[in-house]
Amino acid sequence: MLSSCLHALDALGPDGLPALMGALFLAGLAGGASHCAAMCGPFVMAQVASGGSLGGGTLARLSGALLLPYHLGRGLGYAALGGAAGGLSAMAASLPGLAWVPALLLGLAALAMLAQAVPAISLPWPRRGFGAVVTPYLGGLLRAPGAGRSFLLGLLLSALPCGLLYAALAGAAASGSALAGSLAMAAFVLGTMPALVALALLGRFFRRRAEPLLRRVAPWLYGFNAVVLLALAVRLVA
Repeated sequence: MLSSCLHALDALGPDGLPALMGALFLAGLAGGASHCAAMCGPFVMAQVASGGSLGGGTLARLSGALLLPYHLGRGLGYAALGGAAGGLSAMAASLPGLAWVPALLLGLAALAMLAQAVPAISLPWPRRGFGAVVTPYLGGLLRAPGAGRSFLLGLLLSALPCGLLYAALAGAAASGSALAGSLAMAAFVLGTMPALVALALLGRFFRRRAEPLLRRVAPWLYGFNAVVLLALAVRLVA
């Protein structure tokens, strides 16, 4: 049972995990412009400016905009959260009478995605947490650029409270195992990267031109994600 909670990849069916990963990737893609650019954008731009990569040739600008150590830190942090959520919920679902837990989590994830698509729907997201504790210490990581500090910054920022993150974690928790939850959150992080890289590379042009367009498309992507997650939940209980 413990091995299944850690490593199982088929708890949602043969195509369930790919569908979940695809939905969370699209959620990250939509959220990259509508959420991440606002919350993480200042940290991204500060790193680019501190690293001196706003100047120089095309390759230098592209290399600086990628911020690979930073995104690797974010990816590791989110994957760890997804692994913990997936493993714990899998253990809960394996107990007698609690087989409905994954379906409930998928339903909650669908509702959370719908809340992102429709601003009139308001959910009581927690406003404080570990992120509120680490935020005052992030400035020191920005004042001295470097791969190690950039990685640590990304790792710490993965703890910042965010409604979209909670929605993604609810989906990852229903994945059926720690490994599946980690993979689901890794897909989410990959989805958030294009907007953050574009912001670092294009700066004000991205905010002025591309971001408004992406914000108009984002609700449709969130709505699609809600339908996919709800369909997975219905299939589990059917």
